Amino acid sequence: MTEQEIIEKTNRVFEEAFEIEAERLVPDAHIFSDLGLDSLDIVDLIVALQKSFGVKIRNEEAVRDIRTLADIYRFIATIKQDEAAKQG
Repeated sequence: MTEQEIIEKTNRVFEEAFEIEAERLVPDAHIFSDLGLDSLDIVDLIVALQKSFGVKIRNEEAVRDIRTLADIYRFIATIKQDEAAKQG
């Protein structure tokens, strides 16, 4: 999966699940202050990302460090790379 595919899929989750306009979905957008999500929305976000990408997102340190869309893109890319490595 390319970086662009990850960005497009992630942004689609924000557009569909949270009705956020596409033009607001820039890499340095802060999930809480810029996009208006709250702590309860994060649970919905994780579920939507898991479904969209077919991955499991665990409550690990890396998840707690996510603040911006770029952080999410990198996090998903890492999960997908780890999956690919395991499948060999």
